[in-house]
Amino acid sequence: MKKILVIGSLNMDTVIETPYIPQSGETLAGKSIALVPGGKGANQAYTVGKLGGDVSMIGAVADDSIGTALKANLESVGVNISGISTLPGTTTGQAFITVDDNGANSIILIAGANGLVSREMIDQHRNLVQACDIVMMQLEIDWNVVAYAKDLAVSMGKTVLIDPAPALPGLPDSFWQGVDYIKPNETELEILTGGPLNCQADLKAAAGEMFSKGVRNVMVSLGGDGCLLMNREGMHFYPAKKVHAVDTTAAGDCFMGAFALALSRGADVAEAITYGQKASAIAVTRKGAQSSIPNPEEIQS
Repeated sequence: MKKILVIGSLNMDTVIETPYIPQSGETLAGKSIALVPGGKGANQAYTVGKLGGDVSMIGAVADDSIGTALKANLESVGVNISGISTLPGTTTGQAFITVDDNGANSIILIAGANGLVSREMIDQHRNLVQACDIVMMQLEIDWNVVAYAKDLAVSMGKTVLIDPAPALPGLPDSFWQGVDYIKPNETELEILTGGPLNCQADLKAAAGEMFSKGVRNVMVSLGGDGCLLMNREGMHFYPAKKVHAVDTTAAGDCFMGAFALALSRGADVAEAITYGQKASAIAVTRKGAQSSIPNPEEIQS
């Protein structure tokens, strides 16, 4: 089994359940509130660990009780946290998530220590990059750091996965060169390419644009409908299993973690997508981020 390194964010999520997502200026009575470990990087690392993968993480937390709790939660599923720096004079990253009765969500992020992840931290933990086979990143840390880590990983011959969320407009074409897999959703793909996606032809054209920038496999998440893959072999659609979603907060992170795990065990891209879809279909039927991640037996059943 190949080794996976996740470089990214750690957050404590404050999750508020509401009947619907409130509009600007609206006061709405919430139904419940909970604190749960999250952050896109940590969610993906946690998924790999819980599913039995060999995974390490590079990131940062503050010297506070929240940071301690987040690291302990990752350790509980076997994640190597030696690359997670503890920084004084800041706060651990937090996310404030509103989830409605249909499982849809809106999220406000406070970067905290995530915003201090630096090139120097990547250099400090260069041994983790060297030791792994697959590097997985997101955009909740400085994109310049992601680009630096990507270039390092590519130079070492690693398989590189980037989950471009939250999506940033205007990233240079060089950012995508050498990337093996990306997984934007439709909104993120629209931001990345700068054009509206009003029809299937727009979607295919936008995926093709990312492919032309140097990404070898463009996976577009279509939510409950499935996943569209574009690579040099053409385009293929993978329909999603229909489930009743109660919380989609970690759906994409669960997919990416499970997808990377499948790759680490020798799966091809089609098999890895299917495995990721099975995992995320279970996750969306549960509340919370890392607390929603299934165990391996559930996915195989």
